[in-house]
Amino acid sequence: MKAAARIVAEADGRGGTRLVELYGEAPLLPRRTLSAGPLSARVHVVGGAAGPLGGDDLHLDIRVGPGAHLSVHTVAASVALPGPAGSRTLVTATVAEDASLTWLPEPVVAARGCDHRAESRVDLHATARLHWREELVCGRHGESCGDLTLAMAVRQSGASLFRHDLTVGPRAPWFSSPAVLGDARCAGTLVVVSPSVEVPPLARPGLAVMPLAGPGYVVSAVAGQAHELRARLSL
Repeated sequence: MKAAARIVAEADGRGGTRLVELYGEAPLLPRRTLSAGPLSARVHVVGGAAGPLGGDDLHLDIRVGPGAHLSVHTVAASVALPGPAGSRTLVTATVAEDASLTWLPEPVVAARGCDHRAESRVDLHATARLHWREELVCGRHGESCGDLTLAMAVRQSGASLFRHDLTVGPRAPWFSSPAVLGDARCAGTLVVVSPSVEVPPLARPGLAVMPLAGPGYVVSAVAGQAHELRARLSL
């Protein structure tokens, strides 16, 4: 299955944000939901079908115009399932000047036998702000992990700001080594970019905080269970 979805947010000229486009094809169905404040818009992506299944190619495009503020969530975890071929989800995002994007999806689960690539590409203006979280769970309860790659790239003003790939599963047997996940079954990343942000002075088991090559920082965390991972990434 091939499916595409698009979310476009613009400033409304009165200090708020309006959604000028919400388009989706199953299983990517974006729906506007109640915002946490008057200045921003919030969207939840609803899964209109199971998956991603092997062979699926899914693309979500997010565009935040100048001065707009958008928060995007999903209503449930994405379970990557096996099929006759590999699957892919691609999220692309463009955030314009003085705009902000918050991306807080539920985890992606690498079910046994899957062959999935979850890719994110973000382009930021020099004055844009970003709060981007990604979480991975290695298999369902009592299940071994399938093959899955999380790949993320963030650019600011055309220059690379952050790149990170993580591959788990039988084709990457080293993923459970002490140098990667060890005995953890969950891994996640939080990327925060803002012109005035400071790196938080955190020192906790299971996470690392590092400055970016620009105005921001990244938090990398591992945990035995999904709720523990979420707590470590909730700064």
